[in-house]
Amino acid sequence: MSYIIPQLKDSSLFISRAYVNGEWIEAKSGEKFEVNDPATGMLIGTCPECSAVDVEKAILAAAAAFSTSRKMLGRQRARILQRWYQLVMDNADDLATLITWENGKPLAEARDEITYAASFLEWFSEEAPRIYGDTIPSVIPEHRIITVKEPVGVCALITPWNFPAAMVTRKIAPALAAGCTVILKSPAETPFTANALVELAHRAGVPKGFINIVTAMDNTAQVGKLLTTDSEVHKISFTGSTNVGRILMEQAASTIKKVSWELGGNAPFIVFDDVENLDAAVDAALIAKFRNSGQTCVCANRIYIQSRHYEEFAKRLSERVKKFKLGPGFLDGVTHGPLIHKRALEKVDEQVRDAVFKGATIIAGGKRCIELGPTFYEPTVLTGMTQDMRLASEETFGPVAGLFSFETEQDVVKLANCAEVGLAGYFFSSSMARVFRIAEALNVGMIGVNTGRISEAASPFGGVKQSGFGREGSKYGIEEYVTTKTITFGGLNASDF
Repeated sequence: MSYIIPQLKDSSLFISRAYVNGEWIEAKSGEKFEVNDPATGMLIGTCPECSAVDVEKAILAAAAAFSTSRKMLGRQRARILQRWYQLVMDNADDLATLITWENGKPLAEARDEITYAASFLEWFSEEAPRIYGDTIPSVIPEHRIITVKEPVGVCALITPWNFPAAMVTRKIAPALAAGCTVILKSPAETPFTANALVELAHRAGVPKGFINIVTAMDNTAQVGKLLTTDSEVHKISFTGSTNVGRILMEQAASTIKKVSWELGGNAPFIVFDDVENLDAAVDAALIAKFRNSGQTCVCANRIYIQSRHYEEFAKRLSERVKKFKLGPGFLDGVTHGPLIHKRALEKVDEQVRDAVFKGATIIAGGKRCIELGPTFYEPTVLTGMTQDMRLASEETFGPVAGLFSFETEQDVVKLANCAEVGLAGYFFSSSMARVFRIAEALNVGMIGVNTGRISEAASPFGGVKQSGFGREGSKYGIEEYVTTKTITFGGLNASDF
């Protein structure tokens, strides 16, 4: 298969450096790491292998800039975010090209991500001037109480590779809107998208020191430890695995930072017998399971179908999956791209082989596609799933739909809630009474009722249990980057009027 070498309309958006205090820099050591195209394994470019000395420089720059950012009026922050939003939309084609190149997702899906990423800049530009405090009645006649919201300070933001644009803007936008400054640790797999976004932020007028980027691969743990333990950093926001979240949380406890975690998921997707439109449930399952080749934290990981619809749902789902076109994301007609790296491929393959060994049946896909590239795996549907299979308890993060049959509402709620994590859940039902019962019974942070799409800037995003805490997006997202200060006025005589 011929390989398409991507071309940017604006080649200056391809940047292979770190960004500190308004300047693009190399690592102090001069060391670099390689970034490879997951579709081909070919080298895209290199980025600085930042170490402690580089991170300390970024922290100092952010701390110095905070004295300016905290005083900036909300309306000023809003205008900067609005300009950044427009530049992102103006350069959407180049940004989408970078995503497909380093992440692998099809170009159409990458374009959708840019629109999604830009929406956070627009949303929080509108929230920036509306950070309100309260007036609180006092029980002491001579007192008056008010509260004000203040930016928390320097924020360290650690983002994942699966949405290399949207996860950056979903964190940076509320931080800037609140008046904070940030150090972004971008993912080693996809640093170029983040760099291009920050270059556009620079062009939009974000002052120096407000945004800083450190890049690293081998030094990632060292960078994370410094960001979580340095006393100049007051807030950590991390999106990634539950295991890494535990480590970062323990480290952040040393300086009692404000933290928010968006960690792993194992989302149930439930179809009840009373569903009126089975095709709509299949459509939603395709979105919730196979978006980004299954590499999202809110992917439907366990698909439960009530017994009356089980066989028909499996048939319709597998027929649709067989029509997917697997291949490099730049090729016309491709619907699904590669997995991010070989470790991801191995995990998916191991889960499928484990399920088949324990009695599952493959009705679509089920094998590697080495002829396409090093990390391609066919979109897969399995029937006859049971609770002893790894897929029932482990997040897959790949294009595998395991279908479980269930009999009663009580049974499926128990199964859905047995996971240690609780990020998202989905279900289809035509009974309004059941809709409220199940929505209240599922122990997750987000629920899609009769839909497979639950993510947008207006909606609070986050989980419960070991999926973490805190919310991103929505009116609640900016609360993660402010503190509440109480001001009590004394010596005010009660009115005689």
